[in-house]
Amino acid sequence: MPALALPSRRLLRAALAALAAVALALLPAVQARAAAPVPGGVPPRPAAPPSPDPSLQAHPLASAPAPLDNPLKGFARFYWPGSDQNTGYPHSLMWSYFGLSEVMTDPGDCSKYDWSVLDDALNEIASYGNQAAVRFYLEYPGGSGSHPANAIPRCFDGHVTYRANTYWGTTSPDYDSPYLLDALSDFIAAFGARYDGDPRIGFIHLGLIGLWGEWHTWPFDTDTGGDTYPNFMPTDANATRILQAYDDAFDETKLEMRYPDSAGGAATNRDIGYHDDSFCYREGSPPAGVTLPRSLGGAGYAQLQRALDEGAENKWITASMGGEVRPEIQSSAFASWPGGSGQVDDMKACIELEHTTWKINEGSRNYAPGDPNVAAAVRLMGYDLTVDNAYFKNTASGTTNVGVRIRNNGVAPFYYPWTVTLGLRNGAGTVVKTFDTSWDLRTVMPLKIRAFPDWGVGSNPTYLDFGYPQYFQTSVNLSGVPNGSYQWVLRVKNPLEAVSANAKKLRFANATQGPDGWLGLGSVTVGTGGGDTTAPAAPTGLTSPSRTADSVTLSWTASTDNVGVTGYRIYRGATEVGTSATTSFTDTGLAPATSYTYTVRAYDAAGNTSAASAPVTVVTLPSPATGLVLDDFDGDPGYPSAARNDLGRWTGGNCFLNGGGSGAESGGALSLRYDNCGWFGSDVNTGLSAYTHLVIRIKGAAGGEQAHFNLSLGGVTKVFGDFTLDGGGRPAITTAYQDVKIPMSANGIDRASPGQLAMGFWYGGNGTVAIDSISFR
Repeated sequence: MPALALPSRRLLRAALAALAAVALALLPAVQARAAAPVPGGVPPRPAAPPSPDPSLQAHPLASAPAPLDNPLKGFARFYWPGSDQNTGYPHSLMWSYFGLSEVMTDPGDCSKYDWSVLDDALNEIASYGNQAAVRFYLEYPGGSGSHPANAIPRCFDGHVTYRANTYWGTTSPDYDSPYLLDALSDFIAAFGARYDGDPRIGFIHLGLIGLWGEWHTWPFDTDTGGDTYPNFMPTDANATRILQAYDDAFDETKLEMRYPDSAGGAATNRDIGYHDDSFCYREGSPPAGVTLPRSLGGAGYAQLQRALDEGAENKWITASMGGEVRPEIQSSAFASWPGGSGQVDDMKACIELEHTTWKINEGSRNYAPGDPNVAAAVRLMGYDLTVDNAYFKNTASGTTNVGVRIRNNGVAPFYYPWTVTLGLRNGAGTVVKTFDTSWDLRTVMPLKIRAFPDWGVGSNPTYLDFGYPQYFQTSVNLSGVPNGSYQWVLRVKNPLEAVSANAKKLRFANATQGPDGWLGLGSVTVGTGGGDTTAPAAPTGLTSPSRTADSVTLSWTASTDNVGVTGYRIYRGATEVGTSATTSFTDTGLAPATSYTYTVRAYDAAGNTSAASAPVTVVTLPSPATGLVLDDFDGDPGYPSAARNDLGRWTGGNCFLNGGGSGAESGGALSLRYDNCGWFGSDVNTGLSAYTHLVIRIKGAAGGEQAHFNLSLGGVTKVFGDFTLDGGGRPAITTAYQDVKIPMSANGIDRASPGQLAMGFWYGGNGTVAIDSISFR
């Protein structure tokens, strides 16, 4: 069921629960299928892994409880724009619905898409270090509060027949309409082309069909012989077309659909998992489970009974199992762990037999972080990886082998091919060299699986051996690593790290697992012992070439060392504020008009650290009372009709593909869509001597658009990506808004006579940029 505001969801759940007693009578087709179950049965065990290399020393690692917010597992909270996403019980997933009409916005053209509502959500979710699970829908009883109840795109009008679902008060389109099927298929293809493999997304529900996109239109469904309601669902053939479109469009991002028997069970042989949206709930009189099968007291329409009837109960081996803890029981779901009570079914059995990886659970915001029952359930869900041994030579040089043996105590594998990286950490705690491996965590299967009673292999519960402690080994070259003492470390790269510095790390259930993602494997001596014990010379010439109200840029002369300098540690007073591999560093987040004293120390690969440089004291600039806003594109004044900006001066554009050539102001930002043509200009014509930086808050549709246009101001014209930033960097546009702060003096901009600010898009690029504001600070 959908993520409604909780009071509305309870009402809807109550309505369904009241009718549950007659559910089987209303579902003869389901009864007929359940009468002759054809379970898949005990799955064959994977092949056993190779044995560890006997020439390598074994280094046992102590286990410890895994963290509760490991990526892509556990609980998902609802996405509320602007709210702190990391409150409540630890989690790494956020959930949101989106109406199709919010993306398919052109009333005259179903082939045009505006993805901003999705991108804005994904960017905000990623900024907190979390990944998203999402679903698109057409009909949503009552709406979500922030998304519409009727999300049928207006471009369907006049082409698709609409029907009234009088029970839920929704409008159901004709899901068998060729026009609708073509439009949905094209949308899915565009959705996949844009977002397949996007690191911001963890899971996608197929959605689109039925109430909440849950692939049912109850009571207007297929059991037309058991009630007076007509069938609003598509034929199996047409439903299969939508399912196939998703399977064709997404090769990397994991897909999930509501029911194993939807579209005649067409998902069974496709790379699509399931989502159980009434997870571990008991309803009706007498109560029956809606997750567990009939053999464990479940209803004939229960999620796992449907999976057994399709022979799909082992789909979890390659496809994820998501869904939602039923809202009525979220507050009490784990109070009687590992079993259940009242409306809560046997929770441990639900997780183990469904092989649950994640569940929507907004009620988790009220769980105590130290609740042992909840922690046991979260750690059991999905993967729970422990390195029990590392294998390497205690002394090594040149080319050597390193191995690890990993076991999975969870109920499901990790479903993504994230890169596993080895590293060498020196005595100072710095990882001085890394080695990416080809190790595939998806092969680390659960050691045990719980048997269905339907399999007939023992009394309940029976646990069967399945996976193995998986052994991985790789060859690494230590050439260039100075002799000395190190520690082997290992980490798994979350692709979200390329988007967000806050991306949550996949961590192992080991005592030597660090919060930074690195797992300690054990000590190694590179070379024959002894090693480099000579510290670098102290840096000289420390100075501050530039400063602002909230930052200080430092530079210094390189140090010397008998082997080589690895980097520099920068200290503000006695506090280390960062490191640099070069001879410059910018310290940010400072207070205006405040004195700060800095020193720098050099270090080498063996961890030897120099004496401190001579100190330098810097006073930050005073903060202007307010910045000078050129235009914040908030519609006051309007753009470009009023031909004015926030300074009361001319502003406008031409040759863009939107806004009649001028670009379009929408949602508090100026969108400029271009194809090797476009010009935007805005008069400044006021002295800027009181300000140090031009600040443009900007994002791109794809990222990398900084090479597509130039910027002119104060007698200087440069490609946007060629301007020099504080600290020596260059502007790089991403898909998330950021303030690009261009120091004017350092780039030769005449602040006394700035003239006109202009942008030209004649550099062979095509795309879209959105400018939230232009100001001087």
